[in-house]
Amino acid sequence: MSLSRTVPALALLVLMAGCSSEDPRLPANLYEEARKLNLEGRSLEARAMMKQLTQRYPDSEAAQQAKRDLYLIEAFVARDMADRQKQVRAAMKRLTDALTRYKTKRGEYPFSTQELVPEYLDQVPETPWGHPFLYRAYVSKPIEDVPVKRGPARQRFNTKLDEYYLICLGTDLQPGGEGLAADILIKDGAPLAESTFPPVPEPQPLR
Repeated sequence: MSLSRTVPALALLVLMAGCSSEDPRLPANLYEEARKLNLEGRSLEARAMMKQLTQRYPDSEAAQQAKRDLYLIEAFVARDMADRQKQVRAAMKRLTDALTRYKTKRGEYPFSTQELVPEYLDQVPETPWGHPFLYRAYVSKPIEDVPVKRGPARQRFNTKLDEYYLICLGTDLQPGGEGLAADILIKDGAPLAESTFPPVPEPQPLR
């Protein structure tokens, strides 16, 4: 988003917050700016501006028009959000399928998803908004018992990356959130209902 495109909208919002409705042109100007934002594909910004317009100038003609437009914008935003969530899950499905094929052939998961290219994927999938998925492969039992016929049991380090975590942190790249900012957590190909992963067993062996 360029500064030149953002300044007009910000300036009108500042006017809305700090000025009275003495200038009858202000509601119409706000509506026109919101309408332009919507036409440019910036529906979330348009929705926010129209909501403020209807709250601050509820009796204006511009506010009445904004109320009618909000129904369409809300429907578009909801449909766009659903489409993006579907794209995210499809991308994560491609990634988990590739990880499964990699492990089936090599006996463990890759250390990095870049190792899936080009044999299992043409390129590593990203979110529709261009953020990478976070991936962590690890050893589920770093120290394992070795059965022996006589004497005390022995132990050895296990170095095979047999489990992994995969996460999408949403549009805000922060834990938690709602809508497109919500997290999606996957452990070994299966979605997690919990909001956090269980801890990785320690100590992890050096590779």
